Amino acid sequence: MAGQYPLTWELDTIYEGGSASASLLQELKGMETDMARLDAGLAGESLPDADRLAQLTEVVQSVLLRLRETDSFVTCLMAANMRDTAANSLNDKVKTLSAMFIGVLTRYDNALRAYPDSVWAALLKHEKLSEIAFSLQERRELAKRKMAPELEALAGDLSVDGYHGWGDYYNTIVSRAKFTDVGSDGARRSLSAGQMHNRLSEGERSVRQAAFAEWERVWSEQGDLCAEVLNRISGFRLKLYDKRGWTSVLQEPLQMNRMSEATLTSMWTAIQDGKQSLVRYLERKAKLLGVEKLDWHDVEAPLGASARIVPYEEAAEFIVEQFREFSPELAEFSKQAFAKGWIEAEDRPGKRPGGFCTSFPKSGQTRIFMTYSGSASNISTLAHELGHAYHQHVMNDLPPLSQEYAMNVAETASTFAELIVSDKALKTASDPDEKLGLLEDKIQRSVAFFMNIHARFLFETRFYELRREGLVSAETLSKLMEEAQREAFSDMLGEAHPHFWASKLHFYLTDVPFYNFPYTFGYLFSAGIYARAQQEGPAFAGKYVALLRDTGRMTVEELASFHLGVNLEESDFWREAVALTADDVQLFIEMTNA
Repeated sequence: MAGQYPLTWELDTIYEGGSASASLLQELKGMETDMARLDAGLAGESLPDADRLAQLTEVVQSVLLRLRETDSFVTCLMAANMRDTAANSLNDKVKTLSAMFIGVLTRYDNALRAYPDSVWAALLKHEKLSEIAFSLQERRELAKRKMAPELEALAGDLSVDGYHGWGDYYNTIVSRAKFTDVGSDGARRSLSAGQMHNRLSEGERSVRQAAFAEWERVWSEQGDLCAEVLNRISGFRLKLYDKRGWTSVLQEPLQMNRMSEATLTSMWTAIQDGKQSLVRYLERKAKLLGVEKLDWHDVEAPLGASARIVPYEEAAEFIVEQFREFSPELAEFSKQAFAKGWIEAEDRPGKRPGGFCTSFPKSGQTRIFMTYSGSASNISTLAHELGHAYHQHVMNDLPPLSQEYAMNVAETASTFAELIVSDKALKTASDPDEKLGLLEDKIQRSVAFFMNIHARFLFETRFYELRREGLVSAETLSKLMEEAQREAFSDMLGEAHPHFWASKLHFYLTDVPFYNFPYTFGYLFSAGIYARAQQEGPAFAGKYVALLRDTGRMTVEELASFHLGVNLEESDFWREAVALTADDVQLFIEMTNA
């Protein structure tokens, strides 16, 4: 039925009134009151007994739930309308409360750290504490590696107008960036960053070339401002790490993702050793496009100029249908997300670029943001974000602290959802051109996670090395970016994207450093899970939910060992997952043989 799925999301069931919501302001005030109460409860000289600690922990979890709810709401408002100044003001209030909460949590964590080991072991057996023992133990150990509570609280307070303020300023830069698009009729129109980014994957190469030239031109003009923001964000991080005695810039992202450096190293090594199959794919695609090497805008472009535009309704039905073969529960949840207006997909000016899924754990809902233009990539994005949403859905009944899963396993759920859609579509496609397009879209994800993401990781690692010595200029940042891209793409690029560092939001997110390698982890980990699902059939759907529910209460190494029986710190699992791409590339080569 046409028009059954709205293109814009509905937010009033969360907090009515948008950026003028009275209920949102009331929620913010309630959190502030509870944080003050929590702070007072931690002020005594003696450590709380088990019952008192359980009570304080309940307040911690209540505030955490509401803070996630309000932060998600404000994020949605700002993404949908980058010129909503009232939303920007609310964002500042939420960031201030977040900093206040960090200060209170620092004192809470310090109390956890102060218990003698024997007392601590007994506390974790308490009825209301045992179910979140993993989270409490994690917080206790991390507290031992941080500064004194008062210094951590001060750093959190200063970060609102410093660290996070710089991240917010980047959003202002993006909102003011204007791109000029010249249509086939010669008419010129102004596009937002989100709209212009979709033009980079147009089927007609001349259109892509013009769009990419404009994309690079605008980000080059914004380069000095973006470089200033990136330098200040990274400078704050490095100074904080130094005060904590942390010598590696990877310590925080690895801890946040609950994974070891050995796992990260094994993953990248397996990828580097397995890139040759993707080199074959890039060589063949360049030949098919009639160029010596693919330019940046060619890598994700569809083959041919007549790539079909898929209407939103059709894409929604297609995704739900593919999900249903794996899990009726996943399908029904996704249909609900489409039907209830949980997805902001409209192609219009004023939206920020990119896509995301954000959770409203208090309401038991999620919201998905993207700009849908009908491409195969857009369909993949929808499936990806619905995977995120389902992950949160199956955890809604867990204690809030046990819902705090890391980004890498979050990307596992999203990428797994993508695999369901792409694999089923590929197997059922009867038209050769359609089959080739779906196969290429699948291979392009390997290119993205093995090459594009690797370039981001190489860039960010090297950038931090230079930043320790002082400010890094926009020119140097572009040089670092291009070098990383050429290395990660095994020297298979013609024209690179030197200003990618300026255009990519992920480098400017202050809550999550190194917003790159978790994507690749999720892609490969999900490949292993998907292979297991293929072997076991419908019975695996329940096991998959069990795995997702444990993502907030195990390290990734524990998760893989318990649910899959594999060791992530060794290379075998990663090599097997990487090797799956070679089969897709071989099929692509066979299908495109002239």
